[in-house]
Amino acid sequence: MTGPAQEGRKLRRSFGWLAALGVILVIAGIVGLVYVGLATLTSMLLFGWLLLVGGLVGLLHAIESRGSSFFWLGVVVAALNIAAGVVVIRHPEGSAEALTMFAALLFLTGGLFRLVGSLVVRGPQFGLTLLQGAFGLLLGILVLVNWPESSRYVIGTFFSLALLFDGLGLIAIGVGGRRIAEMVTDEGIPGKPGAPG
Repeated sequence: MTGPAQEGRKLRRSFGWLAALGVILVIAGIVGLVYVGLATLTSMLLFGWLLLVGGLVGLLHAIESRGSSFFWLGVVVAALNIAAGVVVIRHPEGSAEALTMFAALLFLTGGLFRLVGSLVVRGPQFGLTLLQGAFGLLLGILVLVNWPESSRYVIGTFFSLALLFDGLGLIAIGVGGRRIAEMVTDEGIPGKPGAPG
Protein backbone atom coordinates (compact mmCIF):
# COMPACT_ATOMS: atom_id res chain seq x y z
CA MET A 1 0.00 0.00 0.00
CA THR A 2 3.01 2.30 0.21
CA GLY A 3 3.30 2.49 -3.61
CA PRO A 4 -0.05 4.20 -4.33
CA ALA A 5 0.32 6.43 -1.27
CA GLN A 6 3.77 7.57 -2.43
CA GLU A 7 2.48 8.18 -5.96
CA GLY A 8 -0.40 10.18 -4.51
CA ARG A 9 2.01 12.32 -2.49
CA LYS A 10 4.18 12.91 -5.57
CA LEU A 11 1.11 13.86 -7.58
CA ARG A 12 -0.11 16.27 -4.90
CA ARG A 13 3.37 17.81 -4.67
CA SER A 14 3.44 18.28 -8.46
CA PHE A 15 0.07 20.01 -8.43
CA GLY A 16 1.29 22.12 -5.51
CA TRP A 17 4.29 23.28 -7.57
CA LEU A 18 1.94 24.08 -10.44
CA ALA A 19 -0.20 26.24 -8.15
CA ALA A 20 2.96 27.95 -6.80
CA LEU A 21 4.05 28.76 -10.36
CA GLY A 22 0.58 30.19 -10.94
CA VAL A 23 0.96 32.45 -7.88
CA ILE A 24 4.32 33.71 -9.23
CA LEU A 25 2.74 34.46 -12.63
CA VAL A 26 -0.19 36.28 -10.97
CA ILE A 27 2.23 38.41 -8.93
CA ALA A 28 4.28 39.15 -12.07
CA GLY A 29 1.09 40.11 -13.92
CA ILE A 30 -0.03 42.47 -11.15
CA VAL A 31 3.43 44.08 -10.97
CA GLY A 32 3.36 44.43 -14.77
CA LEU A 33 -0.03 46.16 -14.63
CA VAL A 34 1.31 48.59 -12.02
CA TYR A 35 4.55 49.27 -13.96
CA VAL A 36 3.20 49.02 -17.51
CA GLY A 37 6.09 50.88 -19.15
CA LEU A 38 8.62 48.49 -17.61
CA ALA A 39 6.45 45.52 -18.65
CA THR A 40 6.43 46.80 -22.25
CA LEU A 41 10.22 47.09 -22.35
CA THR A 42 10.64 43.70 -20.64
CA SER A 43 8.29 41.97 -23.07
CA MET A 44 10.04 43.55 -26.07
CA LEU A 45 13.47 42.51 -24.80
CA LEU A 46 12.18 39.00 -24.10
CA PHE A 47 10.68 38.87 -27.60
CA GLY A 48 13.98 40.04 -29.11
CA TRP A 49 16.01 37.44 -27.24
CA LEU A 50 13.55 34.71 -28.26
CA LEU A 51 13.94 35.75 -31.90
CA LEU A 52 17.72 35.82 -31.58
CA VAL A 53 18.03 32.43 -29.85
CA GLY A 54 15.46 30.89 -32.21
CA GLY A 55 17.39 32.23 -35.19
CA LEU A 56 20.68 30.80 -33.89
CA VAL A 57 19.07 27.40 -33.26
CA GLY A 58 17.50 27.51 -36.74
CA LEU A 59 20.88 28.39 -38.27
CA LEU A 60 22.56 25.46 -36.52
CA HIS A 61 19.78 23.16 -37.71
CA ALA A 62 20.14 24.48 -41.27
CA ILE A 63 23.93 23.90 -41.19
CA GLU A 64 23.38 20.34 -39.96
CA SER A 65 20.98 19.68 -42.84
CA ARG A 66 23.12 21.22 -45.60
CA GLY A 67 22.74 19.33 -48.81
CA SER A 68 18.96 19.07 -48.37
CA SER A 69 16.50 21.04 -50.48
CA PHE A 70 15.49 23.19 -47.49
CA PHE A 71 19.02 24.36 -46.60
CA TRP A 72 18.84 27.86 -48.12
CA LEU A 73 15.30 28.44 -46.90
CA GLY A 74 16.40 27.52 -43.36
CA VAL A 75 19.42 29.85 -43.60
CA VAL A 76 17.28 32.77 -44.84
CA VAL A 77 14.61 32.30 -42.13
CA ALA A 78 17.28 31.97 -39.43
CA ALA A 79 19.10 35.09 -40.67
CA LEU A 80 15.83 37.07 -40.66
CA ASN A 81 15.08 35.93 -37.09
CA ILE A 82 18.59 36.87 -35.94
CA ALA A 83 18.39 40.28 -37.62
CA ALA A 84 14.92 40.96 -36.17
CA GLY A 85 16.09 39.88 -32.72
CA VAL A 86 19.09 42.22 -32.84
CA VAL A 87 16.90 45.14 -33.98
CA VAL A 88 14.31 44.53 -31.23
CA ILE A 89 17.00 44.21 -28.52
CA ARG A 90 18.84 47.36 -29.66
CA HIS A 91 15.67 49.45 -30.20
CA PRO A 92 12.92 48.14 -27.89
CA GLU A 93 10.97 51.44 -27.88
CA GLY A 94 10.83 51.69 -31.67
CA SER A 95 9.94 48.00 -31.92
CA ALA A 96 7.14 48.53 -29.40
CA GLU A 97 5.78 51.38 -31.52
CA ALA A 98 5.82 49.23 -34.67
CA LEU A 99 4.23 46.26 -32.89
CA THR A 100 1.57 48.50 -31.33
CA MET A 101 0.68 49.91 -34.75
CA PHE A 102 0.44 46.37 -36.13
CA ALA A 103 -1.79 45.29 -33.20
CA ALA A 104 -4.04 48.35 -33.67
CA LEU A 105 -4.46 47.57 -37.37
CA LEU A 106 -5.28 43.95 -36.52
CA PHE A 107 -7.92 45.09 -34.02
CA LEU A 108 -9.37 47.51 -36.58
CA THR A 109 -9.57 45.06 -39.47
CA GLY A 110 -10.73 42.17 -37.26
CA GLY A 111 -13.41 44.33 -35.65
CA LEU A 112 -14.57 45.68 -39.01
CA PHE A 113 -14.82 42.19 -40.55
CA ARG A 114 -16.75 40.91 -37.51
CA LEU A 115 -19.15 43.85 -37.64
CA VAL A 116 -19.82 43.49 -41.36
CA GLY A 117 -19.98 39.70 -41.12
CA SER A 118 -22.47 39.77 -38.28
CA LEU A 119 -24.70 42.25 -40.13
CA VAL A 120 -24.59 40.27 -43.38
CA VAL A 121 -24.94 36.73 -41.98
CA ARG A 122 -27.14 37.45 -38.92
CA GLY A 123 -26.46 33.99 -37.47
CA PRO A 124 -27.46 32.61 -34.07
CA GLN A 125 -24.52 34.42 -32.40
CA PHE A 126 -25.44 37.75 -34.01
CA GLY A 127 -25.37 39.85 -30.83
CA LEU A 128 -22.11 38.40 -29.51
CA THR A 129 -20.34 38.75 -32.87
CA LEU A 130 -21.60 42.32 -33.23
CA LEU A 131 -20.34 43.16 -29.74
CA GLN A 132 -16.92 41.57 -30.43
CA GLY A 133 -16.63 43.50 -33.68
CA ALA A 134 -17.56 46.79 -32.06
CA PHE A 135 -15.12 46.17 -29.20
CA GLY A 136 -12.25 45.31 -31.57
CA LEU A 137 -12.98 48.36 -33.73
CA LEU A 138 -13.13 50.65 -30.70
CA LEU A 139 -9.91 49.21 -29.25
CA GLY A 140 -8.10 49.66 -32.58
CA ILE A 141 -9.28 53.27 -32.87
CA LEU A 142 -8.28 54.07 -29.26
CA VAL A 143 -4.78 52.65 -29.76
CA LEU A 144 -4.31 54.42 -33.11
CA VAL A 145 -5.56 57.80 -31.85
CA ASN A 146 -2.99 57.77 -29.02
CA TRP A 147 -0.15 56.28 -31.08
CA PRO A 148 2.87 56.41 -30.56
CA GLU A 149 2.26 57.26 -26.87
CA SER A 150 0.02 54.18 -26.59
CA SER A 151 3.01 51.96 -27.45
CA ARG A 152 4.36 52.58 -23.94
CA TYR A 153 1.49 50.75 -22.27
CA VAL A 154 -0.46 48.61 -24.79
CA ILE A 155 2.00 45.73 -25.15
CA GLY A 156 2.89 45.80 -21.45
CA THR A 157 -0.79 45.67 -20.52
CA PHE A 158 -1.47 42.71 -22.83
CA PHE A 159 1.67 40.92 -21.62
CA SER A 160 0.75 41.49 -17.95
CA LEU A 161 -2.87 40.40 -18.48
CA ALA A 162 -1.64 37.23 -20.22
CA LEU A 163 0.62 36.47 -17.23
CA LEU A 164 -2.23 37.19 -14.81
CA PHE A 165 -4.78 34.95 -16.53
CA ASP A 166 -2.24 32.17 -17.18
CA GLY A 167 -1.32 32.30 -13.49
CA LEU A 168 -4.96 32.12 -12.40
CA GLY A 169 -5.45 29.14 -14.73
CA LEU A 170 -2.42 27.34 -13.27
CA ILE A 171 -3.65 28.01 -9.72
CA ALA A 172 -7.05 26.55 -10.60
CA ILE A 173 -5.46 23.47 -12.21
CA GLY A 174 -3.03 23.02 -9.30
CA VAL A 175 -5.65 23.35 -6.55
CA GLY A 176 -8.23 21.25 -8.42
CA GLY A 177 -5.69 18.57 -9.33
CA ARG A 178 -4.44 18.41 -5.76
CA ARG A 179 -7.99 17.86 -4.47
CA ILE A 180 -8.64 15.15 -7.07
CA ALA A 181 -5.34 13.45 -6.19
CA GLU A 182 -6.35 13.47 -2.52
CA MET A 183 -9.72 11.94 -3.39
CA VAL A 184 -8.31 9.06 -5.44
CA THR A 185 -5.49 8.04 -3.10
CA ASP A 186 -6.08 5.29 -0.59
CA GLU A 187 -6.37 7.80 2.25
CA GLY A 188 -9.33 9.46 0.59
CA ILE A 189 -11.35 6.33 -0.28
CA PRO A 190 -13.90 5.35 2.41
CA GLY A 191 -13.54 1.82 3.73
CA LYS A 192 -9.80 1.63 3.02
CA PRO A 193 -7.30 1.40 5.89
CA GLY A 194 -6.44 4.88 7.12
CA ALA A 195 -9.38 6.48 5.30
CA PRO A 196 -11.42 9.09 7.17
CA GLY A 197 -14.83 7.86 8.35
